[in-house]
Amino acid sequence: MDLTPRPGQRPAPAGPSYAYAETPAETTTRLRPVRTRPPARTASAAVSAVLGLGLIGGAVTGTWLTQDPAADAKAPGAYTVGRSAWHSVPVDTLFPRTLKGDGAGPGATDRVWTRIGVAADSGCAAGLDPLLLKTLRPVGCERLVRATYTDATRSSVTTVGLVFTEADADAMSALDARFTTQHLGDRADLMPRAYPVKDTAAAGFGDAQRASWSVHVLTEVPVVVLSVSGFADGRTVAEPQPAAAAMKPGAATAVAEAGLGHEAKGVADRVERTLRRTITDLTEKPE
Repeated sequence: MDLTPRPGQRPAPAGPSYAYAETPAETTTRLRPVRTRPPARTASAAVSAVLGLGLIGGAVTGTWLTQDPAADAKAPGAYTVGRSAWHSVPVDTLFPRTLKGDGAGPGATDRVWTRIGVAADSGCAAGLDPLLLKTLRPVGCERLVRATYTDATRSSVTTVGLVFTEADADAMSALDARFTTQHLGDRADLMPRAYPVKDTAAAGFGDAQRASWSVHVLTEVPVVVLSVSGFADGRTVAEPQPAAAAMKPGAATAVAEAGLGHEAKGVADRVERTLRRTITDLTEKPE
């Protein structure tokens, strides 16, 4: 999501706005008048044309014979496409304006989330706590993009982030294994940061308001999916709870009873699914 205006493009208006690929301007070339040729020159031109077509045909045939058919069959891999998706995929695709969470709420209730703001793309230092940044350092940070959503009742807010890494599949698998075996996703000191949005339900959504979170390291693409939820009224939360714990049946904490674990996990899951589907569409070679 490179928001820098392209040459010749008008600057974007103030407030949350995003750059989209422009349609190339069509150009035309003035046609020159064609003079009538004498018969002799016409015959000569016809012979030259036949010879030229023969040479071109031979060249094309030679190209067909020497070209490697496998080269055309090769499509960009998911890691190549995924690493550049932060600026090559429209923001409304990465972070849809509306997310539908059928059965994503407590008791399998339906949820709908509306996007209320998108942060400018940045390096990871601007959007991650130092310890989480250090934990992700082995895979590198290509770019961080984030958006904040609110639920239909506007009682909760959730920031979801995508960390596009510089790593290969082995490094991403190693990081995923580390998060799993060491239970790093449950550590409150590795909680993602919130992205507050002025003049919205998330205006007061800061570090002290973080209530539940989720961190998922993907291995099919070089991306780490982050999310963190909180109350829309700006209340502080003394004991944040990871989404997995807050979603367990019988969980009786204020965070769990408010469904904030479901909010964090539900928003993250749907953004992740959209990202996977988008990258799959971009890497599949049409028949």
